[in-house]
This record gives sequence, C-alpha cells and structure tokens, in this order.
Amino acid sequence: MAAMLTRSMSARLVRRQAFLAWGAARSARRRGFTLIELLVVMAIVAILLTIAGPRYFDHLDRARENALAQSLAVMRDAIDKHKADTGNYPRDIEELVSRRYLRAVPKDPITDSTETWLIVSPPDATDAGMWDVRSGAPGRAKDGTSYGDW
Repeated sequence: MAAMLTRSMSARLVRRQAFLAWGAARSARRRGFTLIELLVVMAIVAILLTIAGPRYFDHLDRARENALAQSLAVMRDAIDKHKADTGNYPRDIEELVSRRYLRAVPKDPITDSTETWLIVSPPDATDAGMWDVRSGAPGRAKDGTSYGDW
C-alpha cells in the first residue's frame, strides 16, 4: 500500500513538474502581443477617438465663448462702476486697471490677446471716454452672431 501511495505521489509530482515546465516554455515563447491583438486594440482606440474628438473640440469652442461673455460682462460692470463713482467714463481699459476696478486687462479668449479689445465711445457727444467694450475677434459664434457684436 505504501509503495502504491508513493508511486501515485511520484506520478502526480512528475505530471505537475511537466505541466509547470510546459507552462514556463509556453510563457517564454509568448512574451509579446500578436499582430491581430494589436490591430484590434488600435481599431477600438480609433473608434473611441472619432466619437470623443469632435465633442472635445466643440466643448473648447463653447468654453472660449463663455469666457468671452464673462470677460465682457466684468469689464462692462467695471465701466458702470467707474461712471457711478467718478461721474465720467474711463479713458481706456488701463484706467480701470490703474484705479483698481479691474485687477488686470483680461485676455480675449478667442484671440488670446489683451490688445484686441475694441473701445466704443458714448453715443452722445457730451461725454468722452469708453462707454462700452467689444471683442475684436474675427468670426462667428456657435449661435451665428459675430464676436464683435457681443
């Protein structure tokens, strides 16, 4: 009985060692990916990019438009506060910064420049200075309006 048990254990041990050796040889042969596996992954990535790419760029455009609207609202509010405090309109945007109505001249998010702001004079000739500010960015927004008309 003991001999049979030993023979059974040794046969099991031999089979286990053979299996482990076969697995080690198999894993040594198969270290990389096959061409088919790589092509499938590349196809999946390409499909995801075709879905996500246009949405990402559309989101960037909408974010720039929202930033432009916010910058215009802040500058117009600063112009109104300057008029209420001093009784006249500021000469330019730099005056709003020097009198601390604005911390700095904001960048136009469409042109990425502080130099493209257009200053609008007051409609009545009795007042001088800056009555309104508009973007000097060329082109149209997603809603079809010109950036200069905002």
